[in-house]
Amino acid sequence: MSSVQNKTDVILIGAGIMSATLGSLLKELAPEWEIKVFEKLANAGEESSNEWNNAGTGHAALCELNYTSEKPDGSIDISKAIKVNEQFQLSRQYWAYLVNNNLIHNPQDFIMPIPHMSLVQGEENVSYLKKRLEALSNNPLFQGMEFSDDPETLKKWIPLIMEGRTSNEPIAATKIDSGTDVNFGALTRMLFDHLTRNSVEINYKHSVEDIKRTNDGLWEVKVRDIDGGKTESHTAKFVFIGGGGGSLPLLQKTGIPESKHIGGFPVSGLFMVCNNPEIIEQHHAKVYGKAKVGAPPMSVPHLDTRFIDNKKSLLFGPFAGFTPKFLKTGSNLDLIGSVKPNNVITMLAAGVKEMALTKYLIQQVMLSNEKRMEELREFIPNAKLEDWDIVVAGQRVQVIKDTDAGKGTLQFGTEVVSAADGSVAALLGASPGASTAVHVMLEVLERCFPEHMFKWEAKIKEMIPSYGVSLTENPELFQDIHTSTAQTLGLSEKSEKELVYS
Repeated sequence: MSSVQNKTDVILIGAGIMSATLGSLLKELAPEWEIKVFEKLANAGEESSNEWNNAGTGHAALCELNYTSEKPDGSIDISKAIKVNEQFQLSRQYWAYLVNNNLIHNPQDFIMPIPHMSLVQGEENVSYLKKRLEALSNNPLFQGMEFSDDPETLKKWIPLIMEGRTSNEPIAATKIDSGTDVNFGALTRMLFDHLTRNSVEINYKHSVEDIKRTNDGLWEVKVRDIDGGKTESHTAKFVFIGGGGGSLPLLQKTGIPESKHIGGFPVSGLFMVCNNPEIIEQHHAKVYGKAKVGAPPMSVPHLDTRFIDNKKSLLFGPFAGFTPKFLKTGSNLDLIGSVKPNNVITMLAAGVKEMALTKYLIQQVMLSNEKRMEELREFIPNAKLEDWDIVVAGQRVQVIKDTDAGKGTLQFGTEVVSAADGSVAALLGASPGASTAVHVMLEVLERCFPEHMFKWEAKIKEMIPSYGVSLTENPELFQDIHTSTAQTLGLSEKSEKELVYS
């Protein structure tokens, strides 16, 4: 092994949307800092951030029903929807700043306007959807949402879904035109191109083998060059672990107290992708249904118009699956390897608690193509098997930790774990992940660089005008920001590309 000590200010592990966002924020806030990136694969954005590995929804809680739960008294709790939407607005503002300052170009290559819809069937669900709209309609973030249970209106909104529908069961949908489709793979690659142009050293095909504290309080990261076979040591004052499913094992290697009693539960997914251009052209929306009873939140069925490589696509899913790998390119020993003396009880407790989830995943793995088609036909009654192919989506590792709800509680969400002194931070978890990357990375800055925040605040507000402000409570500010970001990102109504695609 080479004994060369390569000193730097910041090391980012993993070249996904999270490291790309943190790296680009730091470049604006502390341009003099030296940043190095290590990525195991050959390119940026190849795992969870890749456009084929996530839903690209630009989670703004406009259509995802699991963010608006019904309380026992029948009222609708919209607090999570507001929180997620506010976080997505931060992302929009930051992306608009990058475009306005020529740091990234051609926003239509990563973000497109697309209506977001929620679709439900059955009397109880229709009543729930009405109540949800009422609860959201008083909030400026959800202005412009329409409801319809009229089959004729729905035929105009979603012709492909309504065609051939024979059931007499009540059906209803909400639609909001300000939704987006985000290609996080393209955005990640753009951000890394920007970082490369600004002297950030990005090392692809470099696998991080170990992280440990040195006597002088720095972090030493051992990195193996996969092609050359040589291992080098790099030291930094701050390390960010943004390796998707691969973050947990690296966090465990740091040995920080905050890394104890945390486990990971891997969940994989499949999407069905339409290969018939005529059918793709008949649908223009992201349509989210309701998760089946007993199914986890990440399995909400949705039929999505996507723009990938500037081409319109149609995806349906996700079908959950199970593999012990923590990354698509990971090892079958990942899950076993993540069980340590300090988290074994946590993991076992989760195993006992989550029997229903385990059973659900096993059922999903066993699904035949015909069974998957049956689920698709609940959305598209006339769907034909030959028009659809299967694509394996990315791996997600849900966080398991001890909470007030008891030992081994499965967390559905994105979580930052950082050392008390802020010298190392890791990002764990899954959805809404990429959509809220800017919010999550601002949280990393606040936790890990508190002594710099006073100096950085003015610059952060220049990049993200609503930083530290509730848009819900400032409707006029929201209107201004929403209009200006829509213009910069090419999302305004009747923008040129909409005319091209419609």
